[in-house]
Amino acid sequence: MQDHQLQEWVERVSLQSFGIPFRHKATFNGRLKSTGGRYFTKSHNIEISPHQLRNYGEEETEKIIKHELCHYHLHILKRGYQHRDADFKQLLAKVGGTRYCKSLPEGEKRKTEPYRFKLVCRSCGMEYLRKRKTDPRRYACGRCRGQLLLYMLDFKSKT
Repeated sequence: MQDHQLQEWVERVSLQSFGIPFRHKATFNGRLKSTGGRYFTKSHNIEISPHQLRNYGEEETEKIIKHELCHYHLHILKRGYQHRDADFKQLLAKVGGTRYCKSLPEGEKRKTEPYRFKLVCRSCGMEYLRKRKTDPRRYACGRCRGQLLLYMLDFKSKT
């Protein structure tokens, strides 16, 4: 599903469930792993996780859309739009949105990368493992304040 299809879907759900049009932008965001969607109070845009759609289907994703639309419409109407507010809880129950999205399977969550770099203190030998490359001149040893050296680690991928 493309962003323009999601936009049409959100507009349709907004009219059917709330009776009010959605006049802002709805997009997919593949970086959303632990949440089903986001509502932005400044821009009034909505982002939906494509992983929820892929793993749990349209019915569950529509509940997430309704949840985000509850935030949207209540915020526009200057009523309680946060999770703790009674207005939000009542509207969410009325339209049939979900309070929490389902957790993604382990394979969909962020994959842990092996450490690729090692910083070693010249004075005391303390080692710091890093996933990202860092400039050793910007840091000092946390134990003795000594100078750090950067080494790239060799690792073999599981194939």
